[in-house]
Amino acid sequence: MFCGDELGVVRAYERPAAVLAARREWMLAERYIEPGLVFCRERGLESSLAWLTVLAAEAGLARGRWDDAASTAGTILTWPAEGFSHPRISALVILARVRARRGEPGYRPLLDEAASIAKAAPTVQAALLIGAARAEAAWLEGAPAERIGAETASAGEPGPSDVRWFAGETEAWRHRAGLDCGDPAELPEPYRLEITGDAEGAASWWQERGCAYDAALALALAGPGDRAALRRALDLLQGLGAHPAAAAVARRLRALGEQGIPRGPRAATAANPAGLTRREAEVLQLVAAGLSNTDIAARLVVSDRTVDNHVSAIFRKLGARTRGEASARAVRLGLAGSAGDEVA
Repeated sequence: MFCGDELGVVRAYERPAAVLAARREWMLAERYIEPGLVFCRERGLESSLAWLTVLAAEAGLARGRWDDAASTAGTILTWPAEGFSHPRISALVILARVRARRGEPGYRPLLDEAASIAKAAPTVQAALLIGAARAEAAWLEGAPAERIGAETASAGEPGPSDVRWFAGETEAWRHRAGLDCGDPAELPEPYRLEITGDAEGAASWWQERGCAYDAALALALAGPGDRAALRRALDLLQGLGAHPAAAAVARRLRALGEQGIPRGPRAATAANPAGLTRREAEVLQLVAAGLSNTDIAARLVVSDRTVDNHVSAIFRKLGARTRGEASARAVRLGLAGSAGDEVA
């Protein structure tokens, strides 16, 4: 039974989690978020539990665990509205983004509610957060650049350090729409890289931190003729189940004359309980057999990076965080020995 300084222990979880989350170092932040949640839940520390729960939802969204993110956001929305304006805004935006990214209805009312709450207690952070979410939704809907510009009109200068990441995202959406941006020099690294033309560098930054959707956006909107980048973006988006974004990238590839672009997951892949492609199922079998990514690459005669991408997609689809969890969940779902058709 724990008999020490509860407040000190909570701070040891909260502070590094908050600092790492602010830097979008989600994989590192989760090392503090998850045990912090357990500690606070066991001791009824409601205030700290609420804060860490919001971070957990944000991490789930960023890391492509959208079921977890939506479920956690839904929990936050059951809390009393009074006194929880920031968590509620964050939860509404997370849930809206999950729905929009999956092509599901009902995301606009959620963003409208978030904007209504933010209007009652305005902050720069909330305005930028909602503006970026609206801009993303507009792009997914195929809206013109003027619409994205209207949603991000409040971006302005990067501002204080605590809103630089939010400002960076809105500036990135303006750049993607071909609109004027502010000086990117003070923006966080991945947005600065993307805006100054290094989409590959931006995508690598995101992928190293397990943020496949952000990496895909950097690649997808890098330039009109980079077919290799678009192909990689399409693979990432299809692995996430980000159907509207994947469809937009596929249209761009077809317009460039690319052949063999799938219009969606093939029937066998869609029937797979976790949506694994045949190649992903093959990689999963080798993971379950204890092979490293390098060993798998040699076995399949592909690059290490290709295997890394497959393993990341498998983890997202199975909701796993480790190779052991992926193997165990595959067995429970009857996938360890299965193989669906690979998406071309």
